[in-house]
Amino acid sequence: MDRDQNELQFLGFLGVYRETSKIILKWRKIFAQITLTLILPLCVTFLAHSLVSQLLSYKILDHEITRDDTWADDPKYRNLSRTLEKEWIAFWLVRFGYFIFIFIFSLLSTSAVVSTVACVYAAKQVTFKKIMSVVPRVWKRLMVTFFWSFGIFFVYNVVAVGLLIAWLLILRQYSVGPALGIAVAVILLILYVIGFVYITMIWQLASVISVLEDAYGRKAMVKSKRLMKGKMGLSIWCFLGVLVCAVLVQALFECFVVLNFVPIGIKIGAGLICLLLLLMVVLFDLVAQTVIYFVCKSYHRENIDNSSLPDHLEVNLGDCPTEGQKPIQLEQLHA
Repeated sequence: MDRDQNELQFLGFLGVYRETSKIILKWRKIFAQITLTLILPLCVTFLAHSLVSQLLSYKILDHEITRDDTWADDPKYRNLSRTLEKEWIAFWLVRFGYFIFIFIFSLLSTSAVVSTVACVYAAKQVTFKKIMSVVPRVWKRLMVTFFWSFGIFFVYNVVAVGLLIAWLLILRQYSVGPALGIAVAVILLILYVIGFVYITMIWQLASVISVLEDAYGRKAMVKSKRLMKGKMGLSIWCFLGVLVCAVLVQALFECFVVLNFVPIGIKIGAGLICLLLLLMVVLFDLVAQTVIYFVCKSYHRENIDNSSLPDHLEVNLGDCPTEGQKPIQLEQLHA
């Protein structure tokens, strides 16, 4: 890695992706271990939920259509009602279990990958065992940041829905023309997407800050917003690039695995390919988020010193510098 501090801040979209690829390839052994241990269960759960929820949804829809065509006093109607009740319970139980599982493993994966990249940048020897000893402590900080982000997303969506309802009431009350109604609705949608992406960018960087610095929760969100200034465009482009890849993998899985258009053999093969691609996308995304963190720190002329690493990282990764040592400069990260 041959860039100094001044060059790091000038990394663009392709530069961040190139840097991310270099890190993953150079440290592929430990990233493979993290992927198999934490990211694999995450991706398997995601794809399995997509398949199971679709199957349950089709079954529920089919039974509801059949019940609607049946007389209410027919015994078949009561049997279908009981079956639908059980299927809806199963549907929501699967969804609840999915969110819990995804929540836990996403926090664990983020903790492990971010900690690994930080030690790689600090030019310190790191092992899978050391990283896994850090994860149980770091993920609690991430959880606090997640709940703050969730609260912000919740309030944001409530306000957005309120504005939409208010506009619909205005349309009904004052008989606004359809052209104006559609135009305003489109503008509101565009503003909503922009705000949603902005909050997502702040949350992602705040997650990295929660692992590598003493700030978490609200403080991490505030610091993330400050660090993101001047690099928001870069973060958005990197986010959109990963998002496009994830959407393509999901579409491929839906076409070849969920829908019954292909033989079982092709389904299995396509499912394995989708799983492999999703593993690569998730790992790449987590590493790229950490790279963007260091780019933002460089842009704001902030040195990465010992005080920037939380105590539990210093203790568990023992070979990180102590207070008597020279702070880690960004030039060292690419030595």
